[in-house]
Amino acid sequence: MMGDVAIDGSGSSDDKPRRGRRVRMTGAERRQQLLDIGRALFAEKGFEGTSVEEIAAKAGVSKPVVYEHFGGKEGLYAVVVDREMRQLLDGVTGALTAGHPRELLEQAAFALLDYIESYTDGFRILVRDSPVAQSTGTFASLISDIATQVEDILGLEFKARGFDPKLAPLYAQALVGMVALTGQWWLETRRPKKAEVAAHLVNLAWHGLENLEARPRLVGHRKS
Repeated sequence: MMGDVAIDGSGSSDDKPRRGRRVRMTGAERRQQLLDIGRALFAEKGFEGTSVEEIAAKAGVSKPVVYEHFGGKEGLYAVVVDREMRQLLDGVTGALTAGHPRELLEQAAFALLDYIESYTDGFRILVRDSPVAQSTGTFASLISDIATQVEDILGLEFKARGFDPKLAPLYAQALVGMVALTGQWWLETRRPKKAEVAAHLVNLAWHGLENLEARPRLVGHRKS
């Protein structure tokens, strides 16, 4: 089913009112319209706070049109989340180009902050607990996917410095998690500026890595 959209009719010489002509959206156009509307509503109200009725009303169509394209609110939400996760993952992994390890950390931090700045609605959706399953999993699994990319870089550095490369996954999760959680905080504050946030993140991460102990030990009374 493809809904109609009204457009203004041209004026006539006798100035009589004319009904606007209606053009028919293609299936692809309607699907994209519903995705855009659903994305905005999910970001503003969350999954539970958004209804099929509201999505349909904003699109100017009946509820069956939404069901026809996505099978319901859950299907629409799953597609929105899947697209956002791919956008973020592609952005981060694409930013990790060849360079000094510290520069790679900067690239990763900027990639996440760029996504938050440019796709704010998408990030708001991703950091919420998802009520439905997506083909790419959850935000936590996405962070794990990004950490896997960083893990390979850390593994090479660990090996070169005489550290156990088997610990690279642990450090990769810690680094990516730090950036992701800081990104959630920055989403609401937007201060300091993006470049300054990236600089401080890399400052903490790099100088921590630079001074790693090959065999770290606990200094408190608890040992297990």
